[in-house]
Amino acid sequence: MVGETLRNLLMIAWLLPLLGFAVEIFGGFWGTRKSRTAAWLAVGCIVTGFICSASALCIWGKAGGWDAMKPVAHDAHGGHGESAHPEQGDSHHGETHGEEGHHSQVVVPVSSDFQLASVVTSEEHPEAEASSDEPGSDHGSNVYSGKLYSLGTFGGLEVSLDYYIDSLTLVMFTMVTLIASCIHLFAMGYMSEELTDEYVDHHAHTADGHHVHRPGRFYRFFAFLSLFCFSMLGLVLAGNIFQVFIFWELVGICSFLLIGFYTERKSASNAANKAFIMNRVGDFGFLIGLMVIWTWFGTFRFAESTAVDGSVQPGLFQMLPRGEDGDVIRVPATGEVVIGQVPTDVTADGATAPRTIPYYLLVVAGLGVFAGCIGKSAQFPLQTWLPDAMEGPTPVSALVHSATMVAAGVYLVGRFFPMFVQEVLLTIAYVGCITLFLAATIAIVATDIKKVLAYSTISQLGYMMLGLGVFGWAAGLFHLITHAFFKSLMFLCSGSVIYGCHHEQEMPKMGGLWRKMPITAFTMLVGVIAIAGLAIPYVAAFSGYHSKDAIVATALAYTQSNPAHFLLFVVPLVTAGITAFYMFRLWFYTFAGKPRDKHIYDHCHESPLIMTAPLLILSVFAAFCATKFYQVHDGPLYRLLTVSQPAHVDHGVPASAATSLAMPSMHAIHEVHNQAGLLALLAAVTGTLLAWLLYGTSLVNVGEIKRHLAGVHGFLENKWHFDDLYDALFMKPAHVVGKFCAWFDRTVFDGILHGAARTTVLVSKWDRVFDENVVDGLVNLVGRVTFSVGASLKAVQTGRLRQYVMFIVVGVVVLFVALFVTFPR
Repeated sequence: MVGETLRNLLMIAWLLPLLGFAVEIFGGFWGTRKSRTAAWLAVGCIVTGFICSASALCIWGKAGGWDAMKPVAHDAHGGHGESAHPEQGDSHHGETHGEEGHHSQVVVPVSSDFQLASVVTSEEHPEAEASSDEPGSDHGSNVYSGKLYSLGTFGGLEVSLDYYIDSLTLVMFTMVTLIASCIHLFAMGYMSEELTDEYVDHHAHTADGHHVHRPGRFYRFFAFLSLFCFSMLGLVLAGNIFQVFIFWELVGICSFLLIGFYTERKSASNAANKAFIMNRVGDFGFLIGLMVIWTWFGTFRFAESTAVDGSVQPGLFQMLPRGEDGDVIRVPATGEVVIGQVPTDVTADGATAPRTIPYYLLVVAGLGVFAGCIGKSAQFPLQTWLPDAMEGPTPVSALVHSATMVAAGVYLVGRFFPMFVQEVLLTIAYVGCITLFLAATIAIVATDIKKVLAYSTISQLGYMMLGLGVFGWAAGLFHLITHAFFKSLMFLCSGSVIYGCHHEQEMPKMGGLWRKMPITAFTMLVGVIAIAGLAIPYVAAFSGYHSKDAIVATALAYTQSNPAHFLLFVVPLVTAGITAFYMFRLWFYTFAGKPRDKHIYDHCHESPLIMTAPLLILSVFAAFCATKFYQVHDGPLYRLLTVSQPAHVDHGVPASAATSLAMPSMHAIHEVHNQAGLLALLAAVTGTLLAWLLYGTSLVNVGEIKRHLAGVHGFLENKWHFDDLYDALFMKPAHVVGKFCAWFDRTVFDGILHGAARTTVLVSKWDRVFDENVVDGLVNLVGRVTFSVGASLKAVQTGRLRQYVMFIVVGVVVLFVALFVTFPR
């Protein structure tokens, strides 16, 4: 069965890194610090995971996925044809099941209370394993979902691990495992300095000013990488939003461990704490969104499931039906949104009352989930942690902070897209728009090679959010995949430069390095061209050109439908030129021109093969992963993603009385694609030429420009003063509150405790006096009297028998006389 095969392959790919982590941590590798065994184990696990992921993608394609993504001819108006959905034969029906359900369209009878057109309902196939291939489904086609493991049942609530497999899941699995495999190999060379019993950290100092000496942590680094890969893959495979949240937090913990890998460095420790705290701010909103979802929808699962009592429960993607216009279905009298199955029976008074949710709560739930994505993907206003996270080893920056973890926020927006209403999408678009421009401007003046790439990552993540926000579901996720390849490549190239220059990261000290590092220089140039979006129109282009232009085209179509939001097109268009400028600035600054520090240049060298081989592999994917074939409008990767695109995205959502926002259709986007592409290319070429003029030649004195624009340069160099702002708004007040609490604790709480202690001591002293002089005095007095009486009586004891007989006789006489006197006859 296809579903079981896919599930098993992806489970192997998911769990192998966890096995590697367990063996590396508990296998005693700390006793062999000079051995690469732990690294080879981690590499073996992740490479096997890549093979399983790629195999699963091929099996999914043969089962109908390739047919669903076949390009079709455009209509006479140049519109975008619908993806072909394969006819499912009997054999396919036998393998697929109703966890996802087979969908058909039914006409819902309506009364005057409802403005409903045809909507999608689900029809259960009990023996199925998962598939929805009908165009009416709002959660893509060729989907396989189900339950992996039941964690327990509490009344009617079952807590379980679920899986949800579609083309997006498979592409993400393949991308993550491929990039992780390359990064693991690269790290074996980059982290080789940790292969020692005594590692000297020249960036950390003890209290007496000496360098820190510690045991090497080579095995620990690969253990943390393995745990991260397990967490990220678990997040992608998750079949319910609560499961996503669990792995979401585990990914954050792994990021904390890897950023702070050099724990002895205060800068690394502070960066890890900053990343962890700022992500928790976003996760607070995520929890609010989860609470709203659970309260009103009663489930966290994406797809249909079977309840404990055997009944079929719809998933989140089925519980928000959409009308023929692609918008959510509202009750005109109240404005509330219909959730669950739309009633099909009609009474004399009209349609039966449907289950509804207030519209504002849908907005709250969407914004809550997106708040978590803001933190994870370093979007405005929580973007400041990512540049500081560059304190971690460069392979960490390549894997965690460019290709995977920070992309998790974009992935979740794409996965949860059917639940977002227009206002939430508009918020997402503007957050992305602000972020992409803000980060790009800071990258212009950054001099640390890794910081430039960090701000570039933030900016590109903003592009992805913008694409999703303006209804470009496939465009945003398309850029997620292409960006992962060329940004991980560039981070590894920067790591190769740092390794070859003996841990120097400042670009002003470099220059002319292409002569010493030709492979690194060439592969970095591939990545720079890709991210800049350069191309020969209609002839040849790298991946970034296709994916970024898809976003710009979507933004243009969106602004044509919503002219008031024209900035959503203008800003990314201008930023496309800024992106090309700062990326070519990086390349010219580092590899071109004359050496600016002779010592660094003389000692610079190309990295070993184990580090350059991954660069060459990634450069191929960075260049060609989005390639189109002749007379095909969209490349295979783009069409592969559109197989899972929510159905209402194809036709757009027109403006209505309830909302004035109109979402563009695929037809409208394709009509402006060439125009937007040429404008973006013009901006990129302009930025590239400007970078060449300023940094590739000596025609212009850059220092003179800095002096004339000192105010602007200082503003950008201080990162728009966001750190200063947060320091003033949060850090300093927190310190004031902390100092007050410390004073209050020291003065009041400690004063009370110290007063009680002093009182206790004083009472204890008086108690001692009383005990010694009264209690003990009385006891001692009785003892002394007893002793004195005893001593007096001792004189009578002479030991003479005659004397004792006399005392007896005298005593008897005395007793007799006393009795006689007392009791006379």
